[in-house]
Amino acid sequence: MSEKKFRSGFVAIVGRPNVGKSTLLNKILGEKIVITSDKPQTTRNRIQGIHNVPGGQIVFIDTPGIHRAKSQLNKFMVEEALSAVQGVDVILFLVDGAADPAKETGMIREVLAGVTAPVILVLNKIDLFPKSDLLERLLAYGDVFPFKEIIPVSAFSGDGVDQLVQLVHGMLPEGPCYFPDDILTDLPERFIVAEIIREKIFRLTHDEVPYSVAVVVDSFKERQDGLVSIQATINVERDSQKGIVIGRKGEMLKRVGTQARQEIERLLDTKVFLELFVRVSGEWSENSRMLKEFGYHS
Repeated sequence: MSEKKFRSGFVAIVGRPNVGKSTLLNKILGEKIVITSDKPQTTRNRIQGIHNVPGGQIVFIDTPGIHRAKSQLNKFMVEEALSAVQGVDVILFLVDGAADPAKETGMIREVLAGVTAPVILVLNKIDLFPKSDLLERLLAYGDVFPFKEIIPVSAFSGDGVDQLVQLVHGMLPEGPCYFPDDILTDLPERFIVAEIIREKIFRLTHDEVPYSVAVVVDSFKERQDGLVSIQATINVERDSQKGIVIGRKGEMLKRVGTQARQEIERLLDTKVFLELFVRVSGEWSENSRMLKEFGYHS
C-alpha cells in the first residue's frame, strides 16, 4: 500500500467587511489569533493562521474586508485583500448568507476576475436565516461565478466548518510542511499584543473612535521573575478622541488596559504588567510616513 501524500498550501479568506472571516479563522484554529468585533473593518493586515491536519498543513490568510476605500489606510487594507488572491492554492470567498445574492454579484466578479486558483464560496451565518431559504441562495450564487464548491457554514457555531476544512485539504497540492506543527501563526507577539489592545478599544468605545486608533508596542520585556512588562502607545487623530479613550478620571483607559492585560496573560501564559499611553497623531490615516511607522505598509 502506497504512503498517503502530504498536502499543503496557502488559502486566502476574502470577502466584504464583517462577513465573519476572522471568526472563521479563529474557529478553524481552535484559538483566537485574530481580533473580532461587530464593527466592520476590524482586520487591517493580512494574517496567517497555520492549521495542521492528518497528512497536511493549511496556511490560511485572513484579509481585511473589501470595500470602496477613501483614506490612505483603507486603500492599504483593500490592496492587502486583493493581493492575497494572487499566488494562493485555494480561495475562500465569504459572503453573509443572509444578504441578498443580487447585491454581491458585481463585487464577486470584480474581485475574482482573472484568478486561476479554485474558489470555494462560503455561505456564512446560516444560523441567521430560515433553512428553507438555503437552496434558493445556493442556486442564486451558482449563477454568479464558476465556484468549485458552495459550502454553507456558521463560523460562530462551527456548523459546517470541519467539512469545509476537509474540502480545502483535498484541493491542495502535494507539498512540504511550511511551518513547525506547534505554532498557530507566524505573527510576532508584539503584533498580536497591539491587536488585542486595539480590539478592546473597538469593543469599549463608539462612533468614529475605533477607526482612528493605531496601537504601537514600544517596549516588550521579560523580567527575570517571568513577568512580562509591556508599554504601548494608543495613537488617535484628534484631542476629542483622546478624551474618549482616556475617559472620565481615566476610567475608559483603565478598562481597556485591564481587559487587554487579561487576554495577553492568557496568550503568553504568564503575568503581564501593561502600561498604556494615548497620543494625538493628527490625521495619521492619511500620512504615508505614519502609516508605515504603525505597520500599515505592503
